[in-house]
Amino acid sequence: MNFFQPLNHFVYIGFVDIVDILLVAFIFYKVIGLVRETRAQQVLKGIIFLLMLVPLSEWLRLDALNYILVNVMQIGIIALIIVFQPELRRMLEKVGRFNVGAIFKAEQTTGSLNIDEAVNSIATAAGNLSLTKTGALIVIERETKLREIAGTGTILDASVSSQLIENIFFHNSPLHDGAMIIRDDRIVAAGCYLPLTEDTTLSKKLGTRHRAGIGISETADCVVVIVSEETGNISVAVAGKLEPNFTPDSLRKKLSSAIVPQVSKNNEGRKTIVRRVKDKWKK
Repeated sequence: MNFFQPLNHFVYIGFVDIVDILLVAFIFYKVIGLVRETRAQQVLKGIIFLLMLVPLSEWLRLDALNYILVNVMQIGIIALIIVFQPELRRMLEKVGRFNVGAIFKAEQTTGSLNIDEAVNSIATAAGNLSLTKTGALIVIERETKLREIAGTGTILDASVSSQLIENIFFHNSPLHDGAMIIRDDRIVAAGCYLPLTEDTTLSKKLGTRHRAGIGISETADCVVVIVSEETGNISVAVAGKLEPNFTPDSLRKKLSSAIVPQVSKNNEGRKTIVRRVKDKWKK
């Protein structure tokens, strides 16, 4: 009995311990999912390898190697923050999108928003711009708001219409050489500057407009519509991935599936949760 007495603390697992283990496992799972298929994935493997070498070198009494590894790990944390600032920012943005307090807010509706009409206008404008081989770069917000990006251009705050979009991207227009930011059914700004992607695996045939569209989709939760000035090809960038060869009809379906359901789902989810909380409170 005396032999098993030190193991008593490990045998008993309470409810709090289970919650603690599940939370840690969930955090590790989400971190792995965020860095998967990014540059940080390979670096994470290297960090794990170095962490395994530290106790191994100490156990083998490799004092010089252990000293170097310990000091490299201490300085390397600061270096990783500087080198992988875009990836860390993207991870923090994804974490910040989970809004717990929003479920307790008052019910919200989007009855005044014409999301479907905005999608139709964007698809129609993209098709007309494609026929004339007029370059265009349209960024459609979802959860992440692009106020800083909108500030680099000209604030418009106008209703979305195909005629206005085509006029803005007309060759002689002062705002044609930048990006357009659309929020819900409003054109927030035009002539905006976007960050270029740092993905070195992209084709050399992609120009600045496509690289800017991919770049903003990597750092923000948005849908980017790109019309090539050279070929008239319509492409869509989401989460750093570029999908080419869209027609006005297929673009309309793509935008409808990527934008409209999310707005309806978020508001319907809030209504349901608020309704349940109210019912429980009444009971």
